[in-house]
Amino acid sequence: MSLNVCTDAELWTAICREDKKAFDALFERYWTLIYNTAYTYLKDEDAASQIVHDIFLNLWRKRQEYEINAFKSYLSTAARYHVYKALKARKATNIIYVEDYALLDNGQQSRNQGEENINTGELENALENTLGRLPKRCREIFTLSRTDQMSNDEIAEKLSISKRTVENQLTTALQYLRNAMKYFPFQT
Repeated sequence: MSLNVCTDAELWTAICREDKKAFDALFERYWTLIYNTAYTYLKDEDAASQIVHDIFLNLWRKRQEYEINAFKSYLSTAARYHVYKALKARKATNIIYVEDYALLDNGQQSRNQGEENINTGELENALENTLGRLPKRCREIFTLSRTDQMSNDEIAEKLSISKRTVENQLTTALQYLRNAMKYFPFQT
C-alpha cells in the first residue's frame, strides 16, 4: 500500500512503530503548511525552516509519548507556538549580526563598555605622561584651563601674569599635545 494514500492516523501509527518512511510521508504532506504559517508571521526563511525542523524532530523523538488525533490542527498549533516563541525571543534580544563592523552606522553599533573604559584609561595615562613633559608653568596653566575650567582672565589673575602669556602658554601646550598624541590609536 502506498503511504501517500494513508490517512494521518495510519501514518502516525506507523511512525509510533518507528517507520521512517511513514515519517517521511507525513513530513512531505505537512512541511509546507508549517513553513508557510511560520513564514507568514516571521518573514524569515531560515527561522521558518528551523521551526519546521524543530517540530518534526520533536515529533520523532516523542513519538511514543504523543497521542495525536487531529494531525493538521496539532501541527498548525505547534507552528504558531514556535512562531510566538521566536517573536518573543526577537523582542527580548535585538542583536544585529554583521560581517563588517566598519560598515555599521555609529548609531546602530553596540558599544563594549569594558573596552571603552580601558581605552579611556590608556588615553588618560598617555595624556598625563605627555603633560608631565611640559614645563611646570605651561602644565599649570593648561591644567587650570582644561581641568579646572578657568577662563584665561581668571588664570592670569590667579598667577599674576598677563592674559597674553596665558594664551601663549595654552597654544604651546596644545601644539605639544597634538604632536605628541597624533599617533595614539583613538577609537571613534
